[in-house]
Amino acid sequence: MLSHLPRAITLFVLASSIAASSAQAGDYPSSPVKIIAPFGAGGPTDVYTRDIAEELRKALHQTFYIENRPGAGTTIGTDMVAKADPDGYTLLMVSGTLVEHPSVPAKNLAELLALARAKPGTLNFGSSGPGSNYHMAAELLKNLTGIDIVHVPYKGSTGMRSDILSGQIQLLFDSVPTMAPLINSGMVRALGTSGTTRSATLPDVPTIAEAGVPDFHATLWVGFMAPARTPQPIVDLLNRTIIEILQRPDIKAAWEKQGATPLVMSQLEFQNFMAAEILKWAKVIKDNHIAMIQ
Repeated sequence: MLSHLPRAITLFVLASSIAASSAQAGDYPSSPVKIIAPFGAGGPTDVYTRDIAEELRKALHQTFYIENRPGAGTTIGTDMVAKADPDGYTLLMVSGTLVEHPSVPAKNLAELLALARAKPGTLNFGSSGPGSNYHMAAELLKNLTGIDIVHVPYKGSTGMRSDILSGQIQLLFDSVPTMAPLINSGMVRALGTSGTTRSATLPDVPTIAEAGVPDFHATLWVGFMAPARTPQPIVDLLNRTIIEILQRPDIKAAWEKQGATPLVMSQLEFQNFMAAEILKWAKVIKDNHIAMIQ
């Protein structure tokens, strides 16, 4: 069956499209804070978000809880937050490894690309849904290499992971923490990671750039956003608290063991990063004629 290529996970901090406001954080938070996760429960982004939510609870002495609202390429959950009251009590969690089934006769990325070119349209890849991180990473690979592999979308990550193990699908991108045990046991074969540097969890697996696609970079990341017009003092409080959490040596060490790298950004840096990501992936969507909601 085909093995997944592991990707690094980077966690960014909260940003918000906000207008200037003279409001103060005051006694915020004085009631539970809801974090909308526009993905299914149990995936790596969900796990790391829950870690942050628990640390926020400890730091701010109030409950931060996750509500999973998957569907329509994450637009259902995102739309809920966009329409929520801008009071800081509704936040959005925003966000792979490429592996293949061992039955695929390709031992590395170069051999896989050669096989895909020799037999266009015969290899398939799974994703957790149209427009998901895993889907878009594979589409970027198609864009940069010109290969023709077929997308098989699932309603969440569980189905795609089961089917890569059974050989129903042959390829997929997934997270390093999820795939590392399966790679190490030989159940899937890792072809490359999607970050700019090798994963400390899988040091023998080359990056996709190293393996022959130099412009490839598609890191799975996690961040938090708030509705427009959320008072600046509330955004500042959340931003400052999350940064303090991510800079703690115990958090950094625990996450790096799982293949994740805490990386903090200011609100402006995160907004600029998001703008660049939108431009990058919009081109992939346009070039590949991708329908984001199916």
